[in-house]
Amino acid sequence: MTHNPERMELRTQAVGPWPMNTYVLVCPQTRQSVLIDPGAEPDTLHALLVDTTPIAMLLTHSHADHVGALDAMRDALQVPLLAHPAPRSRGIMPTADRWLNDGDVVQVGTHSLLVYHTPGHSEDMLCFALSNDQRIIVGDTLFDGGPGKTWTVEGFRTTLHTLQTIILTWPDDTICYPGHGPYFRLGDRRAAITAFVQRDHGAFYGDATWDMGR
Repeated sequence: MTHNPERMELRTQAVGPWPMNTYVLVCPQTRQSVLIDPGAEPDTLHALLVDTTPIAMLLTHSHADHVGALDAMRDALQVPLLAHPAPRSRGIMPTADRWLNDGDVVQVGTHSLLVYHTPGHSEDMLCFALSNDQRIIVGDTLFDGGPGKTWTVEGFRTTLHTLQTIILTWPDDTICYPGHGPYFRLGDRRAAITAFVQRDHGAFYGDATWDMGR
């Protein structure tokens, strides 16, 4: 959790059996908030939102571990759901109130989030970059130790393209907040990610690490 009168407050909690990182972003001026990835444990999610006014829920993507408490939270909060319109994989198809595409902006009080479409792990993967800030919620796009799991050769090659054309264009001081595990500084992983993208992985797909194929 971060506290700064000029920056958005970021609250996070790991929920569910995997576990999965749920995030709440709060505008310090207006106390408006957004809930990102309501994966499980509605009581925990409500606690994350205490002393704020929720205005929306956002999905990084629609895999089951990221939407397990979605219906319960929609019923409780009565706020719009924002997600990417790409075809859902693995049988989950939540209907959004607003569809988000690459380059869109989500306003949260006096602050805003820039939307990146970062497919690979899923077709509908989104990242949310905090305005005038180095922090980005990256979902399962990438983790400290490697990219998000892929289920097809095409999905893995899409991940490589996303890493090269989007992730590696971000500054070194970008702090990535993933869907699982700890946050990390992009500059500390840049050399490993660059080398990973440049290797010939053949027809690989599945779980990968940055040092795979060295």
